[in-house]
This record gives sequence, structure tokens and C-alpha cells, in this order.
Amino acid sequence: MFQIITKDKNAKRGTFTTVHGTIQTPVFMNVGTTAAIKGAVSTMDLQEIRTQVELSNTYHLHVRPGDEVVKKMGGLHKFMVWDKPILTDSGGFQVFSLSGLRKIKEEGVHFQSHIDGRKIFMGPEESMQIQSNLASTIAMAFDECPPHPATREYMQDSVDRTTRWLLRCQKKMKELNQLEDTINKSQMLFGINQGGTYEDIRIEHAKRISELELDGYALGGLAVGESHSEMYRIIDETVPYLPKDKPVYLMGVGTPANILEAVDRGVDFFDCVYPTRNGRHGHAYTNHGKMNLLNAKYELDGRPIEEGCECPACRHYNRSYIRHLLKAKEMLGLRLMVLHNLYFYNKMMEEIRDAIERGNYQNYKAAKLQGFADGED
Repeated sequence: MFQIITKDKNAKRGTFTTVHGTIQTPVFMNVGTTAAIKGAVSTMDLQEIRTQVELSNTYHLHVRPGDEVVKKMGGLHKFMVWDKPILTDSGGFQVFSLSGLRKIKEEGVHFQSHIDGRKIFMGPEESMQIQSNLASTIAMAFDECPPHPATREYMQDSVDRTTRWLLRCQKKMKELNQLEDTINKSQMLFGINQGGTYEDIRIEHAKRISELELDGYALGGLAVGESHSEMYRIIDETVPYLPKDKPVYLMGVGTPANILEAVDRGVDFFDCVYPTRNGRHGHAYTNHGKMNLLNAKYELDGRPIEEGCECPACRHYNRSYIRHLLKAKEMLGLRLMVLHNLYFYNKMMEEIRDAIERGNYQNYKAAKLQGFADGED
């Protein structure tokens, strides 16, 4: 399923074959938490801006509209009209982000819905069932994303429980993929490595889950408050202990610079809300750093967001007009900004893959980081 075409030091250029198509790696997955990209971006738009993988969230789709509804509508692909791969997060991150609305026990997590307050229980089996109903291409194992900082004792107990949950996820998925009414009987399972910034816990956990012959392996619990240097150190220490013939996914990361550094450390899959969230707040990613289009200096600027960019926003509109839309709180402004930022990320991943193939990744990374450092604003 995962084939490494070439390497440039630790940076890998590969392909990951799924039932919904082949993913060219390294890849950035565009985040559509509730089966839609925030900012009025359609799946037709995603095709145009070269998106390879869409990512949706198990917990949020379970709450609304309900995974049973999605299953009755033929699964996520038919529901949202998307024919390429979809990865679903397990709901484990909500164990972290909704810490005030949940209780963790061995059997799973008891949530209080952030929408209407109703009680929800999600354990490994429930997460796998929901993701099977959603019929995503890749399902993530249910885990706990521990807080940062956490004591060594808390972290070790949490990681041990995540391992036990992973075994339950693996067993349940095998059962579900054999049922007659399962939409995607080829659904894949990625396990999640945890351990915070305790490298010895990370390494031991990586060794343990590597024995399970999963379809891929993720690094979770990073970009939750630790410094970038701490995150890079953990990636450096952990990736060598994950299987060489399976993709590595760094969850929830990150900035363009984070991605460049993580690719250099052997990471293949990425996702982050930054391009959409920042776009909706008027911030555009460019090869010359991040720019704030709300700044007054762009009021009479007739240039596109970035010269030479082929995204739908830059092909047709200028900074002055987009700034006006943002100031007037017109939805079109948010939409154009999100389209630009996602296109920027997707195009950067194409450049990364090309640089690795040419054996020129180090020079490409250095030049890209220098461009970001120069900054426009």
C-alpha cells in the first residue's frame, strides 16, 4: 500500500494506495471537520485547488448530523460528493479539547455534547463503528491526547490505556470490515503514538504499536503547547522506531515551516486548521511570509495576493477588493482567502515532492524558509 519512490536523506517521496485512489506523499490533508471546509469551499473547489485528501471528524459528525444518517446516505463520499480519499479523526482529540465536558474511564470516554448537552459515550468500539458508518478511507484509532504539560505518571498511564484501546480498535475494525452492510470493507486503520515530550515513553510506545501491523502510524499529542524545538526533537527521536514501510502522520501540524521541518524528519501526512482559520481572519500564506490583508496599506493595492499564484483568488481578484470584502464581512472574502491558503499548502506539497525526487530538498527547504523569514508584513 505504501511505496517509497525515493528519499533525500530522511525526506521521503512515496505513494499510498487506497480503495479511493493513490495518494502522492508527502501530503497535506485539507480539514473539513463536519464534512465541509469552513469558508464556503465546496468539494468541486477542492478538486480545482489540487486537494488529495479531505479530513473529517468522527465526534463532530456523530453529534451532527449523526453517523447513522451519513451511512443511510451512502457514506461520507456520497454525502459530500467527494471521490478521493477521506481520513476521519477518531474523536480522541476531543478528549483533549473538550476536557471540561468529559470523563475518561477504561471502557472509554463519557462526553457531554458541546451542542445540546446530551450525554455521549465513545470508546474504541464506538469510534470504529462510527467511522465504519462514515465509510472513510482511513480511520484513526481512538486514543487520549494528553494535555501539555503532564506528569510522567499521568502520561505513562494514558499511553498504556491508549495501547489497550488500540488493540480493541483493531479487533473491532476487522469485525466491521467483514459485515455485509459495511460500505467500505477496505477501511484502513492508523494507530497513534503518544507520550508527550517524554522521549523514552514515545519510543517504547512506538516499538509496541509497530508490532501490530497497522496501515499507518501517527504522532499525536504534539503542537498542543510545547515549543517547536521540543516537537522537532520528539519527531527526531520517535520516527526511527516506527515501521519503515508504513506512512507517518504528524497530527494537527502545522505552519508551512513546521511541515518543511517535519518532512525532513521522515513525516508523510499532515493536517492543520491554520490555512482555513487564518484565511477567515484575513491572513494569507505566501512565499514571502504571512500577510494580513486587513492592513491599510493594501487599500489601493491592485496586485493579487501573490504574484504568479494560480489559485482562484489570485487569478481573478486583487488585494484591494479582497480587503474590502473582508472589512465588509462579505462571505466571498473569507472564501477567497481560504481557497488561496489551501492552494498554497497543496502547491507547496507538490514542490516538496518534486524537490525530493530531484534530490534537492535541502536547498529547497532553505530557500523556502528564507522566503518566509523575509516576510511581507
